Amino acid sequence: MTKILVTGGFGFLGSHLVERLLQDLHNRVHVVDNLSTNPLPLDFLLDELHHPGNLTYSICSVAEYCRSDVPAFDEVYHLASIVGPAGVIPYMGKIVKSIVDDTYDLMRVALETQARLIDVSTSEIYGGGQEGFCSETMARIVPAKSSARLEYAVGKLAAETALLNTCYVTNLNASIVRPFNISGPRQSGKGGFVLPRFVAAALRNRDLTVFGDGQQIRAFTHVKDMVDGIIKVTRFGKRGDVYNVGNPNNRCTIDELADAVIRITGSRSKKVYLDPKTIYGPLYEEASNKYPDARKIINELSWQPLYSRDETIQQTADYMRGLPNDMFDHLAGDTH
Repeated sequence: MTKILVTGGFGFLGSHLVERLLQDLHNRVHVVDNLSTNPLPLDFLLDELHHPGNLTYSICSVAEYCRSDVPAFDEVYHLASIVGPAGVIPYMGKIVKSIVDDTYDLMRVALETQARLIDVSTSEIYGGGQEGFCSETMARIVPAKSSARLEYAVGKLAAETALLNTCYVTNLNASIVRPFNISGPRQSGKGGFVLPRFVAAALRNRDLTVFGDGQQIRAFTHVKDMVDGIIKVTRFGKRGDVYNVGNPNNRCTIDELADAVIRITGSRSKKVYLDPKTIYGPLYEEASNKYPDARKIINELSWQPLYSRDETIQQTADYMRGLPNDMFDHLAGDTH
């Protein structure tokens, strides 16, 4: 029996990871989540997960959970975090502390119980890399202008640095995953995530609002490919090492993504271009261009992404079409 802790396990990525882990009935999964960013109501999500007997959960923050008597775990997946290009804005000034404090709490738990710890960080730490190309060997770039997005990125980078340094000076068994543009079924448009808000608008034949000129470069990675990468890093990744997880084959502009969503859904929607600050306010900052160098995880851990951009769009649309109206509205979030 493998005892597993997943923080943020009822979020978009976390729910898919938990679903995958529960497929092995030898796993015992405990989720810690304060439900601050969960894409669907808990009862609905538990029905989708079939709420098997090998799943337990605590509805609380990481800090609250770690103040209790934490049992021993074999694996700890740390996904809990403030998230979203617009979702981070209400937490400005508190983001770094939240991220770093949670990481220190979970490092302590992992050290005390000798668990394998996986920290799910962010591709935002690259600051755009070199014309969007982001490799684990590159220096990270900190922009001059402060913002909520920068605080999120710097908080994640600080947590990464503390974790890696702790691996060097203790027997902490930990690795880091840097994900790139996770997308797919169950993702919410709340907080500004682009694919679900495009798909929701297209399914309603409403205009797709494209931020700026739409030339921002992204590489969308299906959530199931991401989960597979995270588990491979957990089971086979090097202690004290970092792995990009993202699908460079899905590189495209946001404008191209909008065209593909309209085509695949058969929508009558049109594209409308606007300044995102008119929606989210003056504190919103767009991300730099970014797409991953994924050669490390591909070559070292034999990870291969399976889902194309169009398949990711199709599965997201199929999932949203199958939802009851109230759940569709819940996931649609910001469909501006």
